[in-house]
Order: sequence, then structure tokens, then C-alpha cells
Amino acid sequence: MIVSASRRTDIPAFYSTWFMNRIREGFCLVPNPFNPKQVSRISLAPDDVDCIVFWTRDPRPLLPHLAALDAGGYRYYFLFTLLHNPRAIDPFSPSVNTSIDTFKRLSDRIGHRKVVWRYDPILLSTATEVPFHKQSFSFIAENLRGSTVRCIISLATLYRKLRRRLTCLEENGIRVREPEDQEIAELMLYLAAAAKENEMEILSCAQERSLDAFGILPGKCVDDALIREVFGIEVSHRKDPSQRKPCGCVESRDIGAYDTCMFGCVYCYATSDFDKARANYRAHDPEGASLVRITNFQCPM
Repeated sequence: MIVSASRRTDIPAFYSTWFMNRIREGFCLVPNPFNPKQVSRISLAPDDVDCIVFWTRDPRPLLPHLAALDAGGYRYYFLFTLLHNPRAIDPFSPSVNTSIDTFKRLSDRIGHRKVVWRYDPILLSTATEVPFHKQSFSFIAENLRGSTVRCIISLATLYRKLRRRLTCLEENGIRVREPEDQEIAELMLYLAAAAKENEMEILSCAQERSLDAFGILPGKCVDDALIREVFGIEVSHRKDPSQRKPCGCVESRDIGAYDTCMFGCVYCYATSDFDKARANYRAHDPEGASLVRITNFQCPM
């Protein structure tokens, strides 16, 4: 079993204490996002966990616990989101220089193949046009050279529920828009060249539109081939049926919860209500079996 920690929230940044408590207990409870009364019990025992995939913008709170994970025999790698957006778009993320320093420290600690850089999602707006992303990507790539061998990118999907939130950026003079075909071609060709120059493989994440023509092949964030290459083990090759069609990830069990991340990124699909996220964070019990409080639930499966 692969444990995803987590597409739904940033466990390393905000819930490391809870996560390590659950590691010590050997299990956690996870409510079904669409039916909170239905709760699954997920084993976190070393013999049951093939690999843990950490998704994060700031792994610093988890770094002191890596020795304990290693001692417990856990295998893991990190998907590290590192962008350089204006504060109006990413209000509470660490600064780009802080993130680069953290990325390097993590890579030095666990190895450059176990830290994957996500420049994702790419949002085009009046504050983040194509030249902005060219400069931003190049700056980060040059600084991460030697600290990773893979970068995953995607163009932001402007879901209907996000469009309403994104209009609030107009108060700051920022208008978000869909990219034009020629802009996509220009930017993708540039990113592919910059990645190659800095000795990185570049892949796309869950793109409806093929980027193959620009030298960017579809990738997997939860990647069976990467796990085999890095850890020398075989895991399920089955595509995760719970993810949307363009997603190439293999199946995993996600132990996070929606509406619990505190970074406040305006384009985030996993946070529908920032006030709700803050309330859930305040109510969080690091000693609890579940990341969020659950009541009146069915017997764990």
C-alpha cells in the first residue's frame, strides 16, 4: 500500500505532530470526503506501508522526524511545490529563498532522487504572465540544480468553483485568464529547455491537453516506476480510479482531509472555504486518530 500524505492538505507543514503520533500508533482514521460518517481505518504499520508520498510546500516541521521514520523502516519521497507567485496569489507560503534552502537541505538529507520539484500550478494572470514564469522557473531551476532530477508542471485548471474566488484578485489589480495556444507553446518550450539545461527531467501532471510536442511527457506524482527505481520494490501498477482521467498516478490511500490547509492559495481546489479551513485547524487534535474531528461515524472499514 502507498500512503499519500496528502493531496488534500499539507501534512508536513501543519500536521507533522499528528502524523508522527499516528505512525507510533500504527494506524489512522480517515473520513470519506463525500460521506464523513463513513470512516476507514488505514494501517500505518511498516509492514503494510510500501511507500509514503509527502506533498508539501514546507517540510521543515517534519525534518526532525525523518530519523524516526528511517529507524522504523519507512520508505518515502517528497513532492515539493516551489513557486514564486506574488503574495496576493500565494499569501502564506514560505519565501522562494527559504523554500530553495529547505529543498536543498532535504535533498542533502534523503537524496536528490527522493525530492521532486513541483512547479505547479502555472497560473497566467496580469501579474504572472509568460515572461514572469520564464524568469521564475529559471531562477528556481538554477538554484535546485543537483538537488533534484525531476520537475513536474501543470497549467492551472480554472474550475467553476475557483473562478469566483479568483475574481477577488481583481481588488489587487490582478486578472486571471486562460492561456492562449501560442503562449502555451512558448512557455512549455522554454520550461523544457530550462529543465534540460539544469539536468532535470520535466513531466506534466494530469493535463487534459497533451504537452508531448514540447518535450514534456505525462508524469505520475504517485509513481510506481520511481518507487521501483529508488527503493527496489514493486507496488501496484493500477491507475488510481479515484483520480480524474488525465491523472497517471497509481493507486494510494490518502490520509488527509479537505479544508484543513492554512496556506490560503487562491487557486487551491482542496480548500473550498478558508474560514472553514481555519476552524478545522483550530479544532485539530494532534492526539486524535483522525486529522479532523469525527463523530457519529460508522464502524471503520
